[in-house]
Amino acid sequence: MPSSWLDDQLAAELDDLNARSRLRQCPPVVALRGTHLDLEDSAQLVSFSSNDYLGLSTHPELVDSAIKAVTLRGIGAGASRLVSGDRPEHREFESQLADFLSVPSSLLFPTGYQANIGAITALAGQNDLIVSDALNHASLIDGCRLSKAHVAIYRHGDASDARKALSLATNSRGQPFRRKLLVTESVFSMDGDVAPLSALDTACKEQGAALIVDEAHAFGALGPGGQGICSLQNVIPALRIGTLGKAFGTAGGFLVGSDTVRNYVLNRARTFIFTTGLPPSIAAASLAALNIIRSSEGDELRGLLSERIKQLHAGIGFKGPMTPICPLILGPDAVALQASAKLRELGVFVQAIRPPTVPEGTSRLRITISARHTSAEVDYLVGCLKSISPSPP
Repeated sequence: MPSSWLDDQLAAELDDLNARSRLRQCPPVVALRGTHLDLEDSAQLVSFSSNDYLGLSTHPELVDSAIKAVTLRGIGAGASRLVSGDRPEHREFESQLADFLSVPSSLLFPTGYQANIGAITALAGQNDLIVSDALNHASLIDGCRLSKAHVAIYRHGDASDARKALSLATNSRGQPFRRKLLVTESVFSMDGDVAPLSALDTACKEQGAALIVDEAHAFGALGPGGQGICSLQNVIPALRIGTLGKAFGTAGGFLVGSDTVRNYVLNRARTFIFTTGLPPSIAAASLAALNIIRSSEGDELRGLLSERIKQLHAGIGFKGPMTPICPLILGPDAVALQASAKLRELGVFVQAIRPPTVPEGTSRLRITISARHTSAEVDYLVGCLKSISPSPP
């Protein structure tokens, strides 16, 4: 195919990304077995780059549930659930999830990204104020932008700054805001730190704002019974959003809240209305995951996860919060890439994370722990990290 002016322009931009150590590619995985994977050009590696925090993605009960649903319902959902109808698997998962979190309702989305964008753009418009943490995930940022609301960014994890931003009464045209929303993650995806939800909730109540919390990296893995950080901090937000692609080990996203909020989002969220529903087999597997998460087996898995996190932190002297995400900030992009490559040579798979995913000058190794990692594997990781660094990270 002959090159076009567009190809030439894009190739030049790709060359620029490559020169700045910013070019991205998907690692070519050819086999995946729990916490181990094979790449095309590598022997078996131990992976510390997955969000499968409880190791449920290969659990036999999830696999069996998915196979049964595929046999009964087929592969896809056919169309939007509003068009072709939802399936018993959708309704059962939503009902059981709401029961698990002691809330009236939940709503499934095909992805967590769509859940965040859909919820925010449904609830906020150009006459509204959104107050957003400076390190929120891209899906939350995109939802804020697409909503066309006035967006005020507060310093990361700073409840006092959030309260100040919420005190804004009118927009640039001098008109009072119709509603105010505060949007935050509970566990931040790149740093693994925990938001001060209790203080943020207090600020919202003082300023008449609705609190929206993305619990993607907490649901299932953290909090009492795996119910997340909101439950841990005794906070009941207006809306909680989560994903099934992490501790649940499947795919998709969801929101939980009041019946009114659910019905409003169902009628207004373009990412729900105009997209094919989650495959019934994934909803069935997600229900199997939920049943494990809320069982004694789930408690055991969270206990193992906690042990492995403590082991890693003690081994490298990390002083961060007890979440499955451990960022080792190295600074320059090239340094992070080199460290990742050295670990791969040693049989350890840890991806380098670079801007724009993280702020400039904070490229890092993002290490994630699973309950399925063995003690020996974590010890080996610690030894490898020390061997590639002149001093403990």
